[in-house]
Amino acid sequence: MSILDASLARLDGTPGTLRDLTGGRGALLVNVASKCGLTPQYAQLEALHEEYADRGFTVVGLPCNQFMGQEPGSADEIAEFCSATYGVTFPMSEKIEVNGDGRHPVLAELVELSDEKGHAGDVQWNFEKFLLDAQGRPVARFSPTTEPDDPALVAAVESVIGNTP
Repeated sequence: MSILDASLARLDGTPGTLRDLTGGRGALLVNVASKCGLTPQYAQLEALHEEYADRGFTVVGLPCNQFMGQEPGSADEIAEFCSATYGVTFPMSEKIEVNGDGRHPVLAELVELSDEKGHAGDVQWNFEKFLLDAQGRPVARFSPTTEPDDPALVAAVESVIGNTP
């Protein structure tokens, strides 16, 4: 079974799978939070989503409240904040756990991948990024402080788009 088939509801509670959120396209999965010092990355994530959406790519936000309670809001509050503050149009999942016993199954596979600094294992902080190809295979992992417009991240996205059937 592909991680794309893992059950993952949308932020509004609509049941579905990761495949439903990615649309079967290459995707950058990002654990997001509204009250983090890295929250301004939402603007660059939206720009990345807009730039590559027509070429078979999407960003998917995975809200998580495991890091110092920096995503305390309800689904409606998260959606309103993201839309009103950063104009976010990319899909968002329900709030999930990325570490520990409650770690979502999607993340269980992704955390085995090493980031550009050699870190594998638990998600370190909000805004850690995982790049998947259209088949749901993990391709790259980027640390929370890697900006969405970082040349290495953009090159990785372009390589995924280039490999989309």
